[in-house]
Amino acid sequence: MATLLELKNVETYYGPVMAIRGVSLQVRKGQIVALLGANGAGKTTVLKTISGAMEPQKGSITLDDTEIQGLDPDTVARMGVAHVPEGREVFPFLSVEDNLKVGAFSRRDGGEAADLESMYGYFPALREKRHVEAGFLSGGQQQMLAIARAMMLKPEVMLLDEPSLGLAPRLVGEIAAIVRRLNDERNVTILLVEQNAKLALEISQFGYVMEHGRIVMEDTSERLRNAADIREFYLGMKDQGVRGRRRWKQRKTWR
Repeated sequence: MATLLELKNVETYYGPVMAIRGVSLQVRKGQIVALLGANGAGKTTVLKTISGAMEPQKGSITLDDTEIQGLDPDTVARMGVAHVPEGREVFPFLSVEDNLKVGAFSRRDGGEAADLESMYGYFPALREKRHVEAGFLSGGQQQMLAIARAMMLKPEVMLLDEPSLGLAPRLVGEIAAIVRRLNDERNVTILLVEQNAKLALEISQFGYVMEHGRIVMEDTSERLRNAADIREFYLGMKDQGVRGRRRWKQRKTWR
């Protein structure tokens, strides 16, 4: 598979503070790629830098071999990058249907009405609430709306930030299943930021681990699931042989 999105040695700052430190990663066309890490690791900053919400001070970001770093967010969106931010950020005073139509603001291909019906097929709960203001939806419904709104852009790449945050386990499984379907059936490439490492590694094909603003580990999702460090520090699992050792004495194999 060809590389669709690539970051090379990207550095982004919040004022004087370096938030991401020389991050390099690749997302191949048609893949779901997971970006894992604890709070404050820099995952959300990576997505904001890709989508143009933040400007990198160093490095390059290419989409299908075209450099996009430093471009305005609306320009990046028109080029096919849809960003689903953490916390959903729907337009609370617009109806569900109007939120979805906003997602297609830059399209002129005539397929918006068909895609609207398609999104209602993926998210039946949104069809039932199509005339309800988005602020009155449940958290799970708002997350569905945020994903469907991003899909209305007809994106090449979807940047999906913490889709499971604050949701009940049943809804987390439902959202994960829909993300997989969108990847399989609509062929949308997805860069997934998620603290729920178990969920992320189950639905992705490849993964990166971030700590303190830098990539410290990368591999196929299957290998990451079975890596001792990931099992210990992100999946909450210990091998039988280390059960008696104190957690504060553990050392990760990366530096």
